[in-house]
Amino acid sequence: MHPSENPPSASAPRPLAAAPPTVTSVSPTSGSTAGGTSVTVTGTGFTGATAVRFGATQATSFTADSDTQITAVTPPGTGTVQVTVTTSAGTSNQFVTYGYATTSAPVLSALSPSAGPAAGGTVVTLSGAGFTGATAVRFGAVQASFTVVSSTQIAATAPAGSGTVQVTVTTAGGTSNGLAYTYTSASVPVLSSLSPSAGPAAGGTSVTLSGSGFTGATAVQFGTASASFTVVSATQITATAPAGSGTVQVTVTAPGGTSNGVAFTYTSASVPVLSSVSPNAGSAAGGTTVTLTGTGLAATSGVRFGATPATSFTVVSNTVLTAVAPPGNGTVQVTVTTPGGTSNGVSYTYSVTPTLTAVSPNQGPTSGGNTVTLTGTNLTGTTEVDFGATPATSFTVLSPTQITAVAPAAVAGAVDITVRTPGGTGTLQSSYFFVNAPVLTAVAPLSGPLAGGNTVTLLGAHLVEATAVRFANAAATSFTVVSDSQITAVVPPGVAGAVDLTVTTAGGTSNPVTYTYVAAPVVTTLAPTQGPTSGGNTLTLTGTHFSRATTVLVGTVPVAFLIVSDSHIVADAPAGAAGPVNVTVVGPGGTSAPQSYTRVSAPGI
Repeated sequence: MHPSENPPSASAPRPLAAAPPTVTSVSPTSGSTAGGTSVTVTGTGFTGATAVRFGATQATSFTADSDTQITAVTPPGTGTVQVTVTTSAGTSNQFVTYGYATTSAPVLSALSPSAGPAAGGTVVTLSGAGFTGATAVRFGAVQASFTVVSSTQIAATAPAGSGTVQVTVTTAGGTSNGLAYTYTSASVPVLSSLSPSAGPAAGGTSVTLSGSGFTGATAVQFGTASASFTVVSATQITATAPAGSGTVQVTVTAPGGTSNGVAFTYTSASVPVLSSVSPNAGSAAGGTTVTLTGTGLAATSGVRFGATPATSFTVVSNTVLTAVAPPGNGTVQVTVTTPGGTSNGVSYTYSVTPTLTAVSPNQGPTSGGNTVTLTGTNLTGTTEVDFGATPATSFTVLSPTQITAVAPAAVAGAVDITVRTPGGTGTLQSSYFFVNAPVLTAVAPLSGPLAGGNTVTLLGAHLVEATAVRFANAAATSFTVVSDSQITAVVPPGVAGAVDLTVTTAGGTSNPVTYTYVAAPVVTTLAPTQGPTSGGNTLTLTGTHFSRATTVLVGTVPVAFLIVSDSHIVADAPAGAAGPVNVTVVGPGGTSAPQSYTRVSAPGI
């Protein structure tokens, strides 16, 4: 020491050197050999940290969160290495290790639900692979409580948060990819009632849940058992009760959270059984009263047509109840619910209203009995066909678009035709005409030749719609409707004798009047064959078919005659010029072949 230097005072304190940092733990304690794992290092003296090492390799990055915590990202590495922290005071020397795992990082494939309320509390199912030994589930940077269900599934409870965050899973193999989870402002669902509120222990009861906030519902649970369900609207869910026992709380989970619970009781009552519904079809507008038969119906608490409750129902007995169908369409299953559960379904069909577009023929006799074809739509299931106010004698449904019906008797005039089905009524107004049958009072002339061709006049009533004139079974060669009371017709050929002459209209076939086919007269002999030009002598004609003779002609002159019998006529010979003339007989059947008669002049003196 130099003499001029003052020696240090024995009482002056020496400055204390800062202690090096200490590392007490790391979390997680292992990660992927590829690095990239976010590790929390806990200890003391971390303020001013200048390095964090995993073995000899510095962390990819680190942040000194506080004097006692650092968050560091692992570099790539292998095996088990010591984790150290370096500050200006030195490097920690505690033997706290981190293991590089040889397993691969987990893979996250789905979240269910993928949204929930900002308050947290939603149980989220994470699906993927490599979850065994998971050490952390994070919603963004916030860790969640979780349970590893299997290597492919984790159940995690979402912490509170906001916006959309990435959900990750960390295992010894590293940290998974992230999937988006959205914090919503949706309100927590509220469950107000169940219908029915009881069912058999075997499950299977269709239960209607009423309340609010059901949109986007992700789960319906009966106690701890999940139920299959359908969200009908924001205020209604239909769920199928799982098997269970006792009384359990039914809850709904939606993006807004999990609802309050409403009690559902599992009973030992037997499930009701339905055997029939009558009628088994009705209008799409609803309102049809049906009778349900079966067993176990006495305690019925609900009747449904498909998913829709009956408008109303009345329990008649343990085996019978009546219900009013609600509106619907198509074919649905009708079920009954009691404390014992929900019955089997019986089919009920909603029918649409029928329509009629055509009737053929569109007229017929007042006596009825003719078959008409009705064309339209939705005719299947027709229960009645009416002509005006009178039901058809019978009808047959051929297809959804066609029916044949036998017209009843009715008074003359136009009527509506109506078809009735379970779906309603279809009417074609003033579409069918009942027509009076024709009536014949006379025919003139009353007879004619076998060859036909002559014209007759028919008199009567209701003749204007004539469609045929028949002589026995032979149709008139032609006919003309002169008026409602008169027809002229050309007679067809026929055989000798009387036949029925009739007229047919849409109203039917008339009464017959008699028309006689008459053979033409035949003259075989004439005596004498000559006479004076002055006439006055008597001619005797022998032959056949004389009984209806109307004229005897000598030449062209009609003469007086007397029908003695069908084979004899006597006639007065008229005066005329000398020479031969033809003698013929004319009758309804025609004119006979001529016989020659000669007038001879008196001798001169």
